[in-house]
Amino acid sequence: MSSEKHALYAELLQQAKALLQEETDVIANMANFSALLFQSLPDLNWAGFYIMRQGELVLGPFQGKVACVRIPVGKGVCGTCVATGEIQRVADVHEFPGHIACDAASNSEIVLPVRQGGDIIAVLDIDSPSLNRFDDADQQGLAALVAVFEQALVAA
Repeated sequence: MSSEKHALYAELLQQAKALLQEETDVIANMANFSALLFQSLPDLNWAGFYIMRQGELVLGPFQGKVACVRIPVGKGVCGTCVATGEIQRVADVHEFPGHIACDAASNSEIVLPVRQGGDIIAVLDIDSPSLNRFDDADQQGLAALVAVFEQALVAA
């Protein structure tokens, strides 16, 4: 991880811990977490959550332009994240089979599963207007941030 990115994600980890430390409401935490990422990470056009509800993903708190409201499991980058249980990092969303274009300006995307008790309860979805915006350093940093978010769920 570059020293600049390492420093950014280290700072974000501290900020996320402070934001989530005393709050137990998951929606409030998702809202603040989304805002933190959207305001702190360069070159994004969307950052937020889709929440698992009755077997599909439903739009949760986010920052950015209006978004798709419902995404079936297995469809698009977010639905694939749930179906596989793995982080999806896509350099060019237009090359991703079954990509759901909620915002035509999005060109790359990273989606991370959010787990509680081993089950995926949501995904964190982050989009960029730039191709190949997210690298290994971003994936590692965001995974560490999601782990902090998951720890706050356990404490709630």
